[in-house]
Amino acid sequence: MNLGPVSRSAAALAAVLLAATAGCSTKAPESSGGGGGGGDAADVQTDVGVEGTTIQLGVLTDLTGVFAALGKDLTNANTLYWEDNQVCDTYDVELDVQDTGYVPQTGVQLYSGMKDSILAMQQTIGSPINTALAPEYESDQIVNFPSAWSKTLTEIPGTGVVGATYDVEISNGYDYLLQQGLLKEGDTVGHIYFEGEYGANGLAGSQAVAEAKGLNIVEAQIKSTDTDMSAQVTQFKAAGVKAIALTVAPAQTTSVAAVAQAQGLDVPMLGNNPVFAPGLLDGPTADWLKTHLYVASPVSSFADHADLLDAYQQAYPDVTPSLGVLVGYGMATLMNQVLDAACENGDLTRAGLVEAFDGLEDVDTGGLVVPIRGFENGKSPSLESFVLVPADEPGGAKVAQDAFEGEFAADIAG
Repeated sequence: MNLGPVSRSAAALAAVLLAATAGCSTKAPESSGGGGGGGDAADVQTDVGVEGTTIQLGVLTDLTGVFAALGKDLTNANTLYWEDNQVCDTYDVELDVQDTGYVPQTGVQLYSGMKDSILAMQQTIGSPINTALAPEYESDQIVNFPSAWSKTLTEIPGTGVVGATYDVEISNGYDYLLQQGLLKEGDTVGHIYFEGEYGANGLAGSQAVAEAKGLNIVEAQIKSTDTDMSAQVTQFKAAGVKAIALTVAPAQTTSVAAVAQAQGLDVPMLGNNPVFAPGLLDGPTADWLKTHLYVASPVSSFADHADLLDAYQQAYPDVTPSLGVLVGYGMATLMNQVLDAACENGDLTRAGLVEAFDGLEDVDTGGLVVPIRGFENGKSPSLESFVLVPADEPGGAKVAQDAFEGEFAADIAG
């Protein structure tokens, strides 16, 4: 499914592909002996989701719910990548794109309808939906790249979190605030977080840093449908917080900014990567966000990926791109590496794909996402994060801190 018109510069896309594949250090598994390998379609074993020289992958995204802006950019970027790349120079990839609206039960139902025709999942958005589908993904031997970073997802065989998990990610953000003198040992921090895996894992990061640095965390759990943060910010002001941590969606972020500004609560705001969208800079809190919000992120900015931005804008001229484009293109690059490894091993069955996935080590996507050390059960795939701040630039953000491993990352990562 293509979500927009396609007309782009072949030269720009060639440059993007070169950047995405440069420096790759992917280690493929040893041959299982089935089918001969080498990438020739006639010699490769297949079972589900491969017809002739076409591979079908599933996408369960959010096009209408709380992460709709992110979901559209992720999916557009997935589509853009596969329109110009093949597996083993032989197989084309088609995407079966379905909109969950960020509703877990909808995701389960949609997966049931696509499971018999796909080889793997290119994207599943949201920790709640990934968690709901975990038993089926495991039993069906599905390789899946979630657009979610909860640590619980690393326990699902074949699921590859694209960067640091939320706890590691936000701990890197805390490290930045401490290093910059925006926060100090013993301070009080208010943390607003969604109920469920997303919020719980972000909160776990706050708690780990609090234990190490003597911080006092004031917790405020909310539902994803709650959009007025007045009560929470008022509580934080009364508690004398020196910073506000956010593991929420953009709608809650802008509400926090509006209330904090109105109440004169002049403290930094630190968020996990899904908290921000460039559309927030069109609203009344834009100036406050530019000077107060810090986002821990698995990707940098478009300043480092101008060719991809150009290609995306040519393909989707009516879309204001977020940095989700980098995540979406990066996760497609990762999937291509897994598929290539399985193909070269002569086994494009689901089991063969899981084996190839398990063999990935020290994966480099050419800077599209932070370095991936590997996908080990229960461990954060990366220890690094960028720190971004909102800015009047493509994607709505600029880099305040290049990818780095913070003081707390290794202990939290497992």
